[in-house]
Amino acid sequence: METATGKKWYVVRAISGQEKKVCEQIKLEVRRNHLEHLLGQVFVPMEKVIQLREGKKITKEKPIFPGYILVEADLTGELPHVIKNTPGVLNFLGAEKGGAPLPMRQQELNRIFGKVDEGLLGKEEMVIPFYVGETVKVIDGPFNNLTAVIEEINEEKKKLRVSVKIFGRKTPLELNYMQVAKEN
Repeated sequence: METATGKKWYVVRAISGQEKKVCEQIKLEVRRNHLEHLLGQVFVPMEKVIQLREGKKITKEKPIFPGYILVEADLTGELPHVIKNTPGVLNFLGAEKGGAPLPMRQQELNRIFGKVDEGLLGKEEMVIPFYVGETVKVIDGPFNNLTAVIEEINEEKKKLRVSVKIFGRKTPLELNYMQVAKEN
């Protein structure tokens, strides 16, 4: 997507887990080299996810594409060199290794910005922290403190079918995600 100023969007590979820090580093290096007029936006596409920790819902933001940063820039003069040599930056995404950076296509940008906008509207995705065969502890309800084995996961209803041993016999139960916790 080319902007009115001739800037295009590029993808920069960065050290995974340090995307936000690298974004700030890029902005700082560009300012230090007085190249602000060539740089537009620099950002990491994020999405909200809900995780369960010890029976509590925790909302976190995580990168949609770990290890990648979107940069809107007019890559002329010293700017590509400044960005490539920023601490935490690995390289630009391009057609071939070491080749010229390739700008993103409009349809790719629409898809990414659409996904980011959806995430900002509060459509949160729940990360299922459980797997079939895992042993969990029941933390709520009449079977509190019993150990159970997950036999089935229903993602739509956010329910687990587990079995607990009562008086030496396996008893099936249906519990929601909030009624169990991972065993330590």
